[in-house]
Amino acid sequence: MTQLPPPSKVKLGLVIDLDTCVGCHACVISCKGWNTENYGAPLSDMDAYGADPSGTFLNRVHSYEVTPDEGTAKLIHFPKSCLHCEDAPCVTVCPTGASYKRAEDGIVLVNEDACIGCSLCAWACPYGARELDTAAGVMKKCTLCVDRIYNTNLPEEDRVPACVRTCPAGARHFGDLGDEDSAVSRLVAERGGMDLMPEQGTKPVNKYLPPRPKDTADEIDILAPYLAPVAGEAKGFVAWLDKALSALPGGAK
Repeated sequence: MTQLPPPSKVKLGLVIDLDTCVGCHACVISCKGWNTENYGAPLSDMDAYGADPSGTFLNRVHSYEVTPDEGTAKLIHFPKSCLHCEDAPCVTVCPTGASYKRAEDGIVLVNEDACIGCSLCAWACPYGARELDTAAGVMKKCTLCVDRIYNTNLPEEDRVPACVRTCPAGARHFGDLGDEDSAVSRLVAERGGMDLMPEQGTKPVNKYLPPRPKDTADEIDILAPYLAPVAGEAKGFVAWLDKALSALPGGAK
């Protein structure tokens, strides 16, 4: 079985804001595109436009309707990919060493040349974050776009995972969670970032920011006077123009 390296000082990972994510799936599409065209073998799609389509995705977005204590239902969009756990069971269960964790930055990867497609790592992962590419016969997973983040041929703003670069809502953040002063660590501290299923003891590096409370009816009532229309009755030329336009066929009455 594969051994985990000593804990690394650098812990690269994602912080995902569940309050901001709108479920647009832009991160899913960009992840699929980048990893199909660049790192490793292409991600397969079988019968994509047929009656029984299937394929391999390294990032998926699930949507849930949640009813909190106040009784107002809300829709929560939940992106899910590999969490690059510190104590990654998918690594220690691998019989060939294909699944491994990098000592320098904590990223969990799969050596596709050594993978035999036994799926033990998928069974060991409590998050369902690994997928067997049946066309290639090997396990696939999020790489944190390791071929982007260290690529000095790319502009600096592009040296982040494709999902982060493309998120239109700014719900995805990338950085070093091993550095308490990093932007992502400060964001986790300020917003109460959480581990996914901490009871599993895997110590996931990726964090989730919980949805923030929405405005209550009382708060809306307080704001109501400030939301009243500011325009009064039209006078002068504007009043004459409004009256003239209303007299035209199809005009406002």
